Order: sequence, then structure tokens, then C-alpha cells
Amino acid sequence: MNELSDHAPGPPPTFEQAKNRRQKARAAGLDPNHWYAVERSSSLRKGDRIEASFLGRKMAVFRGHDGIVRGLENRCAHRHLKLTEGAVEGCRLVCPYHGWAYDGDGKAHIPHDLFGHREPNIRIATVPVKERYGLVFVFPGDPELATVRDIPSIPELEGPRPWPHAIVLFDCVGHHSMLLENVSDFTHGFLHRKFKPFEGTEVLRCEEVGDRVEIEYKSKIAAGRLQNLFIDRSASDCDHMLACFDYPYHWSNTDDRIKHFLFTLPQDDSHNRHIFIFYVRPDIIRLPFLGAKLPYRLVSAMMKAQRYMTLQPLLGQDVWVLRHEQEGWEHHWDRPAPELSPVVRAFQDLTIRKWEEYLANRKPARREHLVAAGELTR
Repeated sequence: MNELSDHAPGPPPTFEQAKNRRQKARAAGLDPNHWYAVERSSSLRKGDRIEASFLGRKMAVFRGHDGIVRGLENRCAHRHLKLTEGAVEGCRLVCPYHGWAYDGDGKAHIPHDLFGHREPNIRIATVPVKERYGLVFVFPGDPELATVRDIPSIPELEGPRPWPHAIVLFDCVGHHSMLLENVSDFTHGFLHRKFKPFEGTEVLRCEEVGDRVEIEYKSKIAAGRLQNLFIDRSASDCDHMLACFDYPYHWSNTDDRIKHFLFTLPQDDSHNRHIFIFYVRPDIIRLPFLGAKLPYRLVSAMMKAQRYMTLQPLLGQDVWVLRHEQEGWEHHWDRPAPELSPVVRAFQDLTIRKWEEYLANRKPARREHLVAAGELTR
């Protein structure tokens, strides 16, 4: 290759073609046999439908007029139009072409003349759906596993008095591994120097424990001038964080006072939806200069305001930089990329191992009962 060339010789390698850790991590998928958040519950009202994608698989998620959320393959069995181009009628999703309507079990209900045929048993694949923590989740993998694997537990967000929290959702260009590495790579603090979400990068511990990577940091959290005014640091300086890539999720815990949980939805090889939940212990927020604790309702309101004032602008910087990292990867995937952080290397190793395990153990694709005009029975 010409050393002066600005581009790599062809597209990035597949997982099978990859020759080093970075190339494998950037070609790996995420195991579909987990629950993935796709949208805020409040954004999916009765009669609404959305398309959700998981590594190219298109799913139709809709809320019936009974308030229940259901999930289907986003394809009419007849002419293969996207069902999300249609509408919700009652508790069914209706194709806009011939009016074929699909219930939550994936069965087609045909409103027009059957031309002498008996009522056919035509079905499309269903997708397990749940709601929790104000989010809609889908299980894009083996439906049988959806009954034994649950959404991760976040006790602080349960019960009648959950911790004050803010949900931040954004769509991002870049391979999913880039953001998952980003959230625990504190060496990129320079990017956020305006907001200072953390200050200090001392890694106290980094180890792989089963299917998770645990990192302990000594780093002052919420170090920005405005944030620091409201944080009560009398009990602790909020400078000890446990961050965890708990495959395929990410969470952090700073002195049992400031926490976050991240759900990543890999839509395809270079596009993702990321949903953060940031939550704080109610008594950590104080009135600046006076030191008085703020009431629970006011702390909850402040967290929601922080979504717009700090969190979305802050994460917008990551969206911007990851788009450029993806561009750099596509153009220079064959160039050396020296990595000094043990955190990034550990994240990549776990991502690679879990994808290898999934590829080795996956079942053949489930045969759906999708029938054409001359094949009306299973």
C-alpha cells in the first residue's frame, strides 16, 4: 500500500477476517439474547408505533388502545411492506396496503374476500416486549430465553420513591464498542473540559470478572463549577467510582451517591441508540452556600432540568466525536492505533469473547410460518 494514501485498501474487515484486537472489537456484534431498551415509554402513546432495529433486524413496536405494548417483525407476510407504515387499530397493527391486521401473537387477520379459501393460519414472528424504569425493552434473540433472562435490576429506581433521575436518549453514528469504551475511558476528559463531568483518571483496579469488566477509579465526579455548587461532599468527596461493563450493559456507582445505567441498542454496524439513566441519592443535593438539603420533589425537578442544561450538551460532545471516530475507522482501519488504557483493552477483550461465544452457540434461524398464496397451511 502507498504510505501516502488517505484510505485503507477496501472496507473494514469482517469479524472472521480481522487480524487484531481492535479490528475484531469493531466487527463484533452484541448478543441478541438480552433485553435492549428502544424508547421512552412516554414517547409511545396508545395507538403509536415505531420501528426498532437490532443489527439490521427490523421490529415493529406498538401500543394498543388497551395500553399494552407489543412487538412484531416489521413486515407484512403478504407483500412485505413495513407494518409501521400502517396504523394501530384496537390492539392490532394494520398493513396500509390490503388491511391485513396482526395481533400480538403475530396472526394475520384478513378483511377482504378469501376467494374460496378457508381462513388461513398466516403468522409473522413476534418479539418479546417489556416496560420498566420508564423505558420500552425488546428481546431480539431466542424468545424462549426471554422467559429466563430479565431486564437488569436497578433497585434505586423502583418503589414509590425512586431516586431522582433523568433519562437521556440519543442516536449516534459509530460502532457500539466505541461508546461502550468511551463511557469508562476517563482519559478523554479533555473533550469535556467545558463541563468537567469528572476530574482525575487514576485507575485503582481493572479486572474481568465473569462476563463483566470492573474498573475502580479515583476521580472527582460532577466536578464542573455549576454541578459542584449543588453536590454535598461532606460525607465523601464523591471521588471513588466503580464502573462496570456488565455485558451488554454499562453502569457506574460513585460512593453510593451518584449512579448511572446505560442501555445500548446496536441498530447496525455503525449506528446505535444509547439510553442513559442518571440518578442521585436525594440527600446529596444541597442549597449552594447555605448547605441546606433540598426536598425530594425539588431534587427530582432539578434532575429533569439537568437533562437539558448539562447532560444532553455533554453527551452531544460524545456523539460528535464518535461520528468522527467512525469515519477514521472506515478510512484507516489498517493503520496502527496504539492504546495505552487497560480499560479499553479489557472492554474489547470481553466484547470479542462474548461475540465468539454467541457465534459458536447460536441456534439455526427459527422457521416462521410465513405462507404464500399456494401455501396456506404450515
